[in-house]
Amino acid sequence: MAVWNVSHNDGRMRFGSYTRKATTPSGCNEPFKNAYWCPKRKWFSKEPCPFSNRFECMSFARLCGGM
Repeated sequence: MAVWNVSHNDGRMRFGSYTRKATTPSGCNEPFKNAYWCPKRKWFSKEPCPFSNRFECMSFARLCGGM
């Protein structure tokens, strides 16, 4: 089984060996093959996150007492 890494740095998204320009500055909701990358969970989701940026996501988590 092959393991690949997702990373975001210098405005570029890297999905394994595939590299492209990032669509968002924070790396949140980056689309890849009908899924969206969440840097907080370090996993893909079928639907985009309802927050507009990572700061909103962190603020919501702090207000709710963590998720």
